[in-house]
This record gives sequence, structure tokens and C-alpha cells, in this order.
Amino acid sequence: MTDARQSPPSIPTPASGLDTPPRPITYRAEAVPGGSEFSSASPPEDVLIVFDSGRKWRLWGRDGRQREEELVKKARDIPSHGLPVLLGCGLGVALRELLRTTSGPVAVVDKETAIQTVTGSRDLAGDPRVIWVDAPTPMEALDALTRWQMDHGGLPLRPLLMPLYARLDPEHYKVVLAHLEASSRFDIWARAAYSKCRAWPPRVLLLTSQYFLLGEVIGAFQRMDVPHRLLEFTARETGRTEFVQDLLTAILEFKPDLVLTINHLGVDREGVLMELLEKCRLPLASWFVDNPHLVLYVYTRLVTPWTTIFTWDADNVDSLRAMGFEHVHYLPLGTDIHRFRPPSGPANRSANCPDPWRARVSFVGNSMLAKVAARLKAGRFPRPMLQAYREVARSFGDSADDSVREHLRIVFPEVYQCFDALPSVEERLAFETAVTWEATRLYRNRCVRRILPFQPLIAGDKYWKIALRGRPEAWRWHPELSYYSDLPLFYPCSEINFNCTSMQMKGAVNQRVFDVPACGQFLITDQRRQMDELFEPGREVVAYANPEEIPDLIDFYLRHSQAREKIAQAARKRVLREHTYDLRMTSLLKTMLAVYG
Repeated sequence: MTDARQSPPSIPTPASGLDTPPRPITYRAEAVPGGSEFSSASPPEDVLIVFDSGRKWRLWGRDGRQREEELVKKARDIPSHGLPVLLGCGLGVALRELLRTTSGPVAVVDKETAIQTVTGSRDLAGDPRVIWVDAPTPMEALDALTRWQMDHGGLPLRPLLMPLYARLDPEHYKVVLAHLEASSRFDIWARAAYSKCRAWPPRVLLLTSQYFLLGEVIGAFQRMDVPHRLLEFTARETGRTEFVQDLLTAILEFKPDLVLTINHLGVDREGVLMELLEKCRLPLASWFVDNPHLVLYVYTRLVTPWTTIFTWDADNVDSLRAMGFEHVHYLPLGTDIHRFRPPSGPANRSANCPDPWRARVSFVGNSMLAKVAARLKAGRFPRPMLQAYREVARSFGDSADDSVREHLRIVFPEVYQCFDALPSVEERLAFETAVTWEATRLYRNRCVRRILPFQPLIAGDKYWKIALRGRPEAWRWHPELSYYSDLPLFYPCSEINFNCTSMQMKGAVNQRVFDVPACGQFLITDQRRQMDELFEPGREVVAYANPEEIPDLIDFYLRHSQAREKIAQAARKRVLREHTYDLRMTSLLKTMLAVYG
């Protein structure tokens, strides 16, 4: 949907090469004393810069202290209109004058240790009002300044440049200056103070790093005439100056009512994004379609009322609220009925199926062998944890617990001690993930072995050949299929589509429970606590409570095609009525308007 409203100018982003350290410049610095001895309280009159080539520069020249003091006197109004940023500390006179005449804070961008040594200016960094930025690249310096700006009300950054520094290292100080001057020309927070979440349809800014579900969300917004804009980024960019500038530009140009992300993608751990959104009074909707506790592990300090969490698993609602999130709502998965739909053509639906796809029974899924191995290798866990992980996974899979961490604490206290002693959050998260995936592997293997007597087609990774090695039954393997281009055509090629759910969701249902019925096809899946709220048991869904029930169910429904057809059509009607992504997005947006409007 297009927008006819006039947009404000975007925030300029001058100068490229922000990640590249400037070319090294080698020189020595010598103090030029004045009429008295100098110290941190009384700096030298000037500094002589002597390059390796023998060329010599003066920091100021004659009357250095006076000239540096005059520089800051010309900018007396800076502290009342923004945050002063000294590009180069020089003799330290300007910084000392700012600290004497204002209450601060002040930022200093200065990586010239040779000059700092002879002037003693770095001693002033001990003042709590001073942040000293000595990052080696412009990007890192701007990142630090952005976080400092967020910590001080988002006021404009007002740069003051020591002239010699622009000559000494233009690839650093001039680049930083250009960015600061560009951003200081815009009163960002006043422009961002427009009313939000007051009318339907709301305007949505989407944060994306190409997560698969964004396609369905965008398609739903297009059909619903919801104005939206996509902000592309890579995981490496989040929280950095370039990402912040792109985000602010999108906010000022597009004027969204809310920001939407999947699985907290785009939310940096340092909190820059959340602080920025809070200052803009712009709410964030984060829809978790994976276990949120395996994601929010590293975001424990970013709880804010400006975030609303939606989770596909109703069992997570209480635990997320216990983490401090005020607004948490259940929002299950759905399906794109414009992509997953019954095949057109003859009544014999498999007539147009490629021969490799034809099967009476099929299963699509990963063996999890390689995923578990990769996670264990990356984690470098101590021996007691490696020796116990499979037993832990089996116990976790058989239990009703939703949290690996809590299961460890209660059932395996000795392993939990090793787990809790891991040096980083990332390593603890890696072990939780490894256990979850190993539990899924064990469970999936048990279930798939029960369908082997029916000579199934298994579509997935090549490691199924190892997982089912030595089995006497005949079964076929097919390489992994594309979710978007293959699966809508693959499901109609089987009389029975078989499903077993990941152990990261013990109560919720996965994507296949909606996609297969949307194609008008029959599905046998495992029972989940939340399934009965989504489909009518027996009439719209067939589910097994444990793997031992699988052979009898498959045998019965292979012999009763009319029963399969009746259930498949009833399930499709339910999906069309209640489980489309258009309906899911309508629910999400109405919730956001109710919370923040």
C-alpha cells in the first residue's frame, strides 16, 4: 500500500569505510612548555608533532592554551542544546573549561596516546562526567557515542573539532565529524513524537534478516492493505550506528505505529534498539515462533513495557510474564492458504506428482544428527556434561518440563553445577539447545521407526541413512525439500502425511499441522496439549499419544480412504475459518492497538 503523505528528509549517512582502521601514522609528541611547569592541572603551552619523515607540526602554535580556550568559548551554548563531543582533547584546556563551566557530560574522541602522554589530558578521563572514546575505527567510535547519547536522553551530539586532528588523521576524525554534524541537524525526538496506534490499519515497520516467516507476514499485510516497510539488516549490524541511522530514517520517513520482528531479530543485547524505541515511544511486537527461552536468554536486561511478546506456545505465557514482560499473548502459527492449497486438475490428485514424490506414507523432517553434533562441538563442554547429555536429553524428552535448565537443576543437580559454571551465556544456551535437539532426535527416531513397515518416503538430510542404518524394512530417502516451492506440491502426493513435533514445543503444534490440511490432505500427528483448542479431535485431526499407537493408526487409515478424505476436508474448513496468517496478523495488530492506543 502506498503512502501519499509527504516524508521528512532522511538522516544523511556521509562517509563510507567506517569499519576500516585508518592507515597507521607514526610520530612522537614533545611538550612545548610555557612560562611555568606543566601538569594535569597546568598543561604545556603547545605540543610539537615530529613524524618519522622528520616533518614537524605544532598542535596550536603561539598562545596554544589561549587559542584552545577560545575554541570552547565560542560554543558556550552547546551544553544547553545538546551533548558536547570533543574531537581531539588537545592540551586538555577545552575539556577542563567545559567541566568547569557546565555540569557535563562530555565525550572525548581521542586515540592519540602520544599527545595524551605529554599533556596529561587522559587524567581527566577519571572524571565521571567524561566518556573517553579511543576506538580504533570510526564505526566503533560512533557506536560508543550512540550508546552514550541514548544514556543521556537522546540529545543531539554537538561536535567540537581540534583542527590539527583533522589533518593528523582525517580518515578517523573527519569521518566521525561528518556523521555527527549530519545527525545534529535533525531534532529526531521531536519529529518522532507523533501519535501512534490510534487508527486501523496501523503502519508497521518490519525488522528482517530474511527469516522465513516474513514472506507470509508481508503477504498478509498486502492482502489486508496494511501500510508496511521492510528494514533489511544483517545480524552483525544490529545495535551499530549504521543500523540506528537506518532505523531512525525509516521512523522519520514512514512514521510507523509499531515495529514488528520475529524471534527478537534485530534486538541487540546492549539495548540500543530498545532505548531508541522507548525514546520514540514506538512499541515493538516480537512474535516468537521458536522457543523464546532459547532466545531471550541473552536479553534478560531488556524488559520494557514498550515490548509486547507473542508466543506460538501458550505454555510459555506465564514463564515470560515471570521474566518481567508485562504484555505477553498467545499467537499460534497458521498457514498461507494462497500457497498451501489443494492441487488443481483431475480428481486423482497424485496424477501430476513426480514419481520420486509418490508414496502411501511420507515424512518430512531433519534427523537432527548433524545439528546435535555441531552444537556439541561448538560448545566445548566439560567432560561430565558431554558424558551426561544423552541421558539428560532422554529424561527431558520423557518429562513434562519445558525448560532444559530447570530440568537439569531438579533432576541432574551435578550436571547443573557444571552447566551453571560455564563462562558465558552463549555456552549455556548452546548446551540447552544441544539437549533439546538430542531429545528431538531420540523422539523422532522412535516415531519414524514405527512407520518403516509401510515403506515410507522420508524427505530430509542425508543422515537419515545413518539414523536408520541396519533396519530390514524397505524405505526411500529423498533430499531436503524447499518449504516454499516444494512442500505445497509434495503433500498431495501421499495418502498419509506423517508428523512428529520438535521437543522445543511440548504443548504447541508445528507448521505442518496447518499446512497439510490447507492442501486438503490427510495428516497423522502427535498429540499436543494445545491441539484440541485448534482442531476438533477425531473429526478434524488424527493424533497419537505415544509412538506405539502409530502402526495401528496408519494401517487403519490406509485401508479407509473415505475416512481420510472426510477428516482432511473438515480440517481444511477449520484452517480457512480460523488459522490463516491474515487472521493471525489481524489479531496481533488489534492487540497492539489495544495495548498502546
